[in-house]
Amino acid sequence: MLKKNELRINELPLKFIGFISILKDGYNMDIKAASEKTTIREMISVLPPQYLDWTKDTKIEGNSDLYFHIKGRFSEPKKIKPRAKVRLLVKNGFVSNGKAPVPMNNLNMDLNIDLPSLDTNQLGVDVKKLSFDLGPNNNFRAYIKTKGLNEMQVNADIKGAVDLQTLDQALGLKDIDIRGLMDTNIKANGIFSLDKKLFPKTNGYLHLKNGLVKTKYYPNPIQNINLIANIINTDGTFRSLGVKLDPFSFDFEGNPVFVNADLQDFEDLLYKVRAKGVLNVGRIYKVFAKKGFDISGLIMADLSLNGRQSYATTGQYSKLDNKGTLILKNIKATTEYLPKSFFIREGNFRFENEKMWFRKFLATYGKSDFALNGYLLNTINYFIERKGTLHGKFGLNSSYILIDEFMALKNGDNTDKSIEVEYAKVENPKSSGVVIIPKNLDISLEANAKKVEFKGLVLNHLKGNASVNTGEVYLKNTSFDIIGSRMNIDARYQDESPLTANYDVSLKVQDFDVQRAYKEIDMVREMVTAAKNVKGIVSLNYKLKGDFDKNMSPIYPSLEGGGIVNLRDVEVKNLKMLSAVGDNLGAKAFDNPDMKGVNIETHIKNNLIHVDKFTFKVSVLRPSISGTTSFNGLLDLRVRVGLPPGGWIGFPIVVTGTHAKPKIKIFSKTGQGIIDALYNKKSNKVIREERRAEKKTRRQQRKEKEAQEQKAKNAENRINKELKEK
Repeated sequence: MLKKNELRINELPLKFIGFISILKDGYNMDIKAASEKTTIREMISVLPPQYLDWTKDTKIEGNSDLYFHIKGRFSEPKKIKPRAKVRLLVKNGFVSNGKAPVPMNNLNMDLNIDLPSLDTNQLGVDVKKLSFDLGPNNNFRAYIKTKGLNEMQVNADIKGAVDLQTLDQALGLKDIDIRGLMDTNIKANGIFSLDKKLFPKTNGYLHLKNGLVKTKYYPNPIQNINLIANIINTDGTFRSLGVKLDPFSFDFEGNPVFVNADLQDFEDLLYKVRAKGVLNVGRIYKVFAKKGFDISGLIMADLSLNGRQSYATTGQYSKLDNKGTLILKNIKATTEYLPKSFFIREGNFRFENEKMWFRKFLATYGKSDFALNGYLLNTINYFIERKGTLHGKFGLNSSYILIDEFMALKNGDNTDKSIEVEYAKVENPKSSGVVIIPKNLDISLEANAKKVEFKGLVLNHLKGNASVNTGEVYLKNTSFDIIGSRMNIDARYQDESPLTANYDVSLKVQDFDVQRAYKEIDMVREMVTAAKNVKGIVSLNYKLKGDFDKNMSPIYPSLEGGGIVNLRDVEVKNLKMLSAVGDNLGAKAFDNPDMKGVNIETHIKNNLIHVDKFTFKVSVLRPSISGTTSFNGLLDLRVRVGLPPGGWIGFPIVVTGTHAKPKIKIFSKTGQGIIDALYNKKSNKVIREERRAEKKTRRQQRKEKEAQEQKAKNAENRINKELKEK
C-alpha cells in the first residue's frame, strides 16, 4: 500500500499513492502520481543533463501540472494488461533568451495520453491545446486528437504564421540555426488506414519561404529552402486525396535541388513529378547527425515522371511518359530481412516509360560483390504500394558470393530489422537463421559467378538461369565446378520463417572423386558413411526435397527422394558389413569386392535409405544386396550370394546391427526391421527418431495376423449390415 509518498526528481516534486497486489498469474495495481502547482522550470529539470545548460541563460516562467495513472491487472496467461493515462498541463508559459528580440509568450499546452491495455493499437493522443505567441502576427495554434495506430482516427486543426529565426532566438537554441517564414493552416477529420485506403477529410497548406538550417556538426547550411505544399481530401478515401508540391527547392553547397509534384487519386495514383539536382547524402546527414556515423553517398537526378499507376500494370505503356536519369554513388541501403547493408558503389539508372534500366550497377554486400545489367518493371507501383511487385530481367556477374552472410540471424550493421527477425534472434542467439527471400520480387537472372561459398562448400564457375518469384528462388540449367567435377542442378528454395526453409533439388554430376567428396562435403559424410571405405570415381543422378533448420543445415528426417549412383571405377576396401559377411563365409575376397560399373539405386524417406537390389563380383561369387539402412547407421539388409557357374544358385544372408557393428545370419531370410522416423512438416520437428523394430516370435506374428484378419472381417460384417438396413 502506497499511502503517502513524496520525492523529488532534480527540482520536480512528485507525490504518489496506490497499491500493488501480487497474484498467482501476475499482479493487480492502481497507482496515481502527480506533480501539481509546479513551474515549467521545475518540470524541465528532469531533462537529460546535456539539455540543462540551455536553461542557465534562458528566462523561463509559467506553471505546469503532471498527472500519471496506471490501473488494472496484468496476466500473461489471460492476456490482460493495465491501462495507463498521462496528462501534462502548461499554463501562461514565458521563454526568452537574452539575445531574443521578442520572447515566446502565452505558451499553453494540454496533452493527454491514454493507453488501454498497454496496447499501442488503442493509443489515444489528445492535444487539447498547444499555442504560443512571438509578437504580433507571429503565433501558432494547434488541436490534435488521434486514436489507434494501424487504423487511426484523426481530428486536427493546426494554424500559425511563425518566423523561425525569431523562434530560434527566443528559445536560445545553441546547436542549430533555423530561419524562414512558415505559414500553415491544416484541418483534418476522419480515419487514416493504409489497408482500407482511407484518409481523413483534409484541407490545408504548408508554406515555407527563404528557409535555412545550420548545425554545429557541419559548417555549411542547407539554405534557400522554399516549399509550397497543398493537400486536400473531400470524402475520406484515397481516391479524393490530392497533394501538390509547387515547388520544393533548396541549395546545399552550391548544388540546387528542385522538385515539383502533383499527385492525385491515391487509389490509382495519377502522378506528375519533376526532379532535378544533386544531393550529397553524407554531408546532408552531417548537418543533422553526430560525427562517427558512416553515412555517405551522392544522388544525382534529372527525372520527369508522368502517368497513372495502373497504366503499367494493365499494359498501357503508351500512356506513360517517364524519362530521365538517376545516378547513385557510394550509397548504403538496408532491408529488414538482411543483417548487413548493401553498399551501392555506382548505380546508373535510366527511366524509359515502363522500364527502369540498370545501365551500370556495382554493389557489395559484406564480402560479396554484384554487377547487374537489365531492367525493372512496375517501379512506380512498387514505391507507391506496400504490396507492389517488382518485375525485371537481369544479367548478374560476381567474382564472389558468400551465402552465409545473407542468413537472417547473422550479426551485422543493420539495425532496422523486422520484428519477426528480432524475436527469432532473441530466442535463438547462437543460430544463423535461414536466408529470407523478398515476397515482392518477380525477377529472372542470367547468373555468372566465379565463386560461390555456402557453409565451407565452394562452388566455382557457376553459370545458369535463376529467378526470384514471390518468395521462392529457382535455379534452372545451372552448373558449377565442385570437388573437381562439373555438377548440373535444377533447384527451388523457399523460406518459411527466419528459422526454417524448404527446398528441392535435382542434380547430376559426372565422374567425381569419392574420397574428396567425403572429406570436403559434410552432407556426404553424414548421409553416406560407407564412402569412407570407397576410393575412385562415381557419377550421381539424384533428386531430393527437404527442410533446413535454424542454422540452415538439412533436417535429415525431412528428406525425401531417390536416384542412382554409378560406381564407374572404384575400390571398396574393408567395409565392415561386407568384411563381416566374408568372415562368416571364409571368403577374404569380400574385403575387396569388384564393384566397377555397378549402379546402386536408392530411395530416401523418414530418415531411412531403401536400397534396390544390385549385384557385384567377389572372386567367382555373385553377391546381390537389397534392403534398408538409416542415417544413424542401422542395418536391415538382404544379401544373396550366387554360386558359380553364373550365380543361378545361391544362399541367403541377413545383415542387421549397425555399420560399426554388423550382425550376420547365414541361410536366413528373416531380418529385423527398422521403424522409420516421424517428421512434422508444419512445425519442422522430429516427432520420433527411427529405431530398431522389436523382435517378435512366430507365435506373436501369427496372433497379430489373426487379429488383423478378424478386425477386417468385423468391419466387412458391419458394412453389410448397414447396407441391408438401408
